[in-house]
Amino acid sequence: MADLLPTPRPAFDGTLARSGFVYVKGSDMRAMLEATGSLDDWAVFAESWSSLETDTYMADGGRYRRRRHGVYTVGRDGSLHRQPHQPHYQTTNYNPLNGGLDRWFAPVCDEVANGSSLTTILSFCGRLFSPLSPAVATWKTEIHQFRIEAAPGEAGKPTPEGMHRDGVDWVLVLLIKRHNIRSGTTTIADLDKRSLGSFTLTEPLDAAIVDDSRVYHGVTPIEPIIAGEPAFRDVLVVTFRDAAR
Repeated sequence: MADLLPTPRPAFDGTLARSGFVYVKGSDMRAMLEATGSLDDWAVFAESWSSLETDTYMADGGRYRRRRHGVYTVGRDGSLHRQPHQPHYQTTNYNPLNGGLDRWFAPVCDEVANGSSLTTILSFCGRLFSPLSPAVATWKTEIHQFRIEAAPGEAGKPTPEGMHRDGVDWVLVLLIKRHNIRSGTTTIADLDKRSLGSFTLTEPLDAAIVDDSRVYHGVTPIEPIIAGEPAFRDVLVVTFRDAAR
């Protein structure tokens, strides 16, 4: 495997390694992904967010989040293997709202799990994160398809647990689509909860990439612009954690 893609480091200009996070515009992200592989099934990939299932584990009683989940291993050699369906688990240290139990979400559909867009995204992440974590031989990688819905008088919360870390090494948040919503601003903070910056993912493939060991991240609630019409925010969250820990 080549040590680096030809585009990430110049495009990021050291920001990720220096600051612990980077915001990438959709046009730049597309170019980097297409340098890795194909996005030829993107339309099918994006449409799959319409078939997500309600997250029934929300301790706040909310029914504003839909999701699917999948697990892979990604090797330094570029190998990529889907793992048997399994629960998602976070300790309450990282997720005080919904942590502390095995959460079984609906699996990612086969056409998504085996499709070119997801394969390209995971390969890109592996080739970006592995040089930044040279001691890691194999990654445990989890993917989360999220749709956050908003309604009049009921905001949708992309991060109901507030500013948080995920208990992993690296996180990619990739915008798939926004429809009829305002807000949804991402805020990044250091380990003392001091703000380092904020930005809003607005266009498909806009992305946030964070070093989970160094920064907190959170997203403000979304609200509908036009009452009575569907209002939602679709994102793909990909986490990479050293499989040895």
